[in-house]
Amino acid sequence: MRAKVMAKAEEQTQNGADLFIQALKNEHVDVLFGYPGGAVLPIYDALYKSPIKHVLARHEQGAIHAAEGYARISGKPGVVIATSGPGATNLVTGIADAMMDSLPLVIFTGQVASHVIGTDAFQEADVMGITMPITKHNYQVRDLADLPRVVKEAFHIATTGRPGPVLVDIPKNVTTELVPAIEEVVVHLPGYQPTVQPNPLQIKKLLDSLKASERPVILAGAGVLHAKASEELLEFSKRYQIPVVHTLLGLGGFPAEHPLYVGMAGMHGCYAANMALHECDLLINIGARFDDRLTGNLQTFAPKAKVVHIDVDPAEIGKNVETDIPIVGDAKATLEKLLKPSVTGPLSQGWLELLANYQKNFPFWYQQSEEFLSPQGVIEMVHQYTKGDAIVTTDVGQHQMWAAQYYTFKQPHHWVTSGGLGTMGFGFPAAIGAQLASPDSTVVALVGDGGFQMTLQELILLKELELPVKIIIVNNGSLGMVRQWQETFYEERYSQSVFVTQPDFIKLAESYGIKGVRVKTKEEAEKVLSQELNNREPVLIDCCVNPTENVYPMVAPGKGLHEMIGVKP
Repeated sequence: MRAKVMAKAEEQTQNGADLFIQALKNEHVDVLFGYPGGAVLPIYDALYKSPIKHVLARHEQGAIHAAEGYARISGKPGVVIATSGPGATNLVTGIADAMMDSLPLVIFTGQVASHVIGTDAFQEADVMGITMPITKHNYQVRDLADLPRVVKEAFHIATTGRPGPVLVDIPKNVTTELVPAIEEVVVHLPGYQPTVQPNPLQIKKLLDSLKASERPVILAGAGVLHAKASEELLEFSKRYQIPVVHTLLGLGGFPAEHPLYVGMAGMHGCYAANMALHECDLLINIGARFDDRLTGNLQTFAPKAKVVHIDVDPAEIGKNVETDIPIVGDAKATLEKLLKPSVTGPLSQGWLELLANYQKNFPFWYQQSEEFLSPQGVIEMVHQYTKGDAIVTTDVGQHQMWAAQYYTFKQPHHWVTSGGLGTMGFGFPAAIGAQLASPDSTVVALVGDGGFQMTLQELILLKELELPVKIIIVNNGSLGMVRQWQETFYEERYSQSVFVTQPDFIKLAESYGIKGVRVKTKEEAEKVLSQELNNREPVLIDCCVNPTENVYPMVAPGKGLHEMIGVKP
């Protein structure tokens, strides 16, 4: 539906840039992450007199990862703006990352003027074609009268159903044209009606299967967090005494200290969680994609289980794992329906005891080195000195897996990591967005020395915005996970995975006006972490850890979850 243009001649006209800013205000946007350029100068001119806070990242990738962190913690859409051409293409990694991990973003890109689109004009890129596969939807605004409607639809699509990124491409001439005042528009999208409420017959089938189950398990993914369904998940698990296993992105959706919590499953998950999936007779997946890093070899995944898959996105159900009871619906709405009736069944106490024994007898483990600082020990110290209450962001690699294993989360919306795309450089800018979303929280960016160097230019924002983010570099002098795979599967041929030279991260931090500290021993780490994690100042802590430490347990490529290596009783 096109917005109605008021016909009164006496109405004051406004240009497209002012109309755009008003559309953002109508969506209650309070933070905008971006980087200016020629195609968006009219918008930035309008922004100059706007109350909307703008965060000037030092690279567009930093801007969009910060927006992801903001969205993940606030629950509101992260809003990003960049200019045409390279400005827009520098956002591509973050857009793809948000698409894979279902994060609500609304991205605005400038574009060359409408009359030169397709002529290879200066700083022109086919943003629509580039981003079509990695957005939930994308638009190009050719008529200024459509702009308010498009903005409203973009926010609606990004935040409903399965969240995701929506991109709006705006030619420069659209932002400079004049138009009479435009009435408030209402979203009307007959072709987009996400299913939120589950089918009652499917709910009954699940409860009937629960009655007959002796070894049920819940697999809880990020869908629980997106739906804000943690309380309902806890109540459902407690009522029927069903143990809970998490995906990497689902961490925090169920309290880790609860007796029914088993642990994280997958390639680097714990023995108990992986065996729970392997030996269960009823698998209730709530909001997880059944991705390959979780399932391992699909031929041996959950071989004894009747599979229930609850997901708001019907495209995910049956995509990877054959599903016996598909339930399309929002996780919160579905759990509310499951909690209304009460069924009884032969739930086996022996099943809970078996999993408890697995947890006790096969925990995560590591050997404390006499020579080097242990990376796992660093994570444990961070957990200790933040009392497990910090918002933790990570890059991707070994440190990410150690954080998932050793920083146990007792509440939702405290874990920010790149899952599906596995984006190095994500963790630090995501911490900036998380801190802006939750100013009073302790935010810890756990990063590797490799990933940190991809987006470290955003250090200036800690000084500029007075953000007390704590950066902890788990520095092993290498691309640790690449090195581990080369050690395990490539006969220790360390091809380009070990850094010959490194920057002095302490001097680097100081050059940005940030305190930097280096630690090399357990005693130094305890002293520094206990002091720095409990103040309101930004800091960079360079933790020089064992360069040959590996992440275990591990499910090797092509193997099943029950075939973990590195398990130690």
